[in-house]
Amino acid sequence: MKIHEYQGKEILRKFGVTTPRGVPCFSVDEAVAAADTLGGKVWVVKAQIHAGGRGKGGGVKVAKSIDELRQYATDILGMQLVTHQTGPEGQKVRRLLIEEGADIKKEYYVAALTDRATQKVAMMASSEGGMDIEEVAHSTPEKILKVFVDPAIGLTDEQALFLSNGIGVPEGSTAQAVDTLKKLYTTYMETDCSLAEINPLILEGNGTIKALDAKFNFDANALYRHPEIVAYRDLDEEDADEIEASKFDLAYISLDGNIGCLVNGAGLAMATMDTIKLFGAEPANFLDVGGGATAEKVTEAFKIMLKNPKVKGILVNIFGGIMRCDTIATGVVTAAREVHLSVPLVVRMKGTNEEIGKQILRDSGLPIIAADTMADAAQKIVDAVK
Repeated sequence: MKIHEYQGKEILRKFGVTTPRGVPCFSVDEAVAAADTLGGKVWVVKAQIHAGGRGKGGGVKVAKSIDELRQYATDILGMQLVTHQTGPEGQKVRRLLIEEGADIKKEYYVAALTDRATQKVAMMASSEGGMDIEEVAHSTPEKILKVFVDPAIGLTDEQALFLSNGIGVPEGSTAQAVDTLKKLYTTYMETDCSLAEINPLILEGNGTIKALDAKFNFDANALYRHPEIVAYRDLDEEDADEIEASKFDLAYISLDGNIGCLVNGAGLAMATMDTIKLFGAEPANFLDVGGGATAEKVTEAFKIMLKNPKVKGILVNIFGGIMRCDTIATGVVTAAREVHLSVPLVVRMKGTNEEIGKQILRDSGLPIIAADTMADAAQKIVDAVK
């Protein structure tokens, strides 16, 4: 789960990280009122969407008068903001953050994220913060420093000092930089993040260290512990089909291909998509119905897949362990009839009650194409779609 920048800064402030003052707004009039509340002579108008690269896309503007602020707010609010993370269709801007100006002397990058290889938390920092951090990672990875934190110990002063010194924080600001890094780590751990990123972390002219931006991703499996974070969820920023799938406890992600996939188990789902690509086609989705799928779940899964006009065929790949093949077969038959399925359907199932499941499919009278192996299934659905 992702949240907006202004929400991320609210969380950072709760854990003692210094941020600029800002006000979230939903209209131009609110933006003007926010500038009046903040005072000063310079304000930053920032689009709030769940994507990076907003500045390059024209979604961040510095206003030096109320008239400028009003014009920028009018231009940005409601725009279809296109960044390298939104795709060519962009994302509609429905919220703004009006923030006080900052005296930026230097921009840094800092982040905490899960490192599965070491089973530790990676704390990363770079002297090259700002909009082009992706280019830094690609072209000059040596400018990104890392330390790996043992969760049983936490981020030590020595590790935080190594990062602070390594990215060139001046001596007079070192203590606050170390404190900020430790608080970022605490924020990450206490809120069950998978990513907590500040880009840029700035050094102001007076030596203050501030979080000028905030990006958070949360472990969805831990959200039951954080109702206050769930309250930040913005459904306008999420795929409508993925939202619908979550209501039925289906793990669904839209992709760009034309072959719908219905699989039980995330690993098998990934392998199924790879096999489809191996045979020269592209999957239209990732869809894991889980180990306890019912006929109703399978029916809803079919409905969600077929909402995508790109889908020209469906591959069902089931391993019957806890999940019984006859249950899936019943769901497939029910779904095919209910949605009046008009695209090719290939079903491959192995495991518990496999023969019963196959008999249900044969007895249905529906034009279901049976397959024995994953390669057989992939080849048949690719050929059928062609």
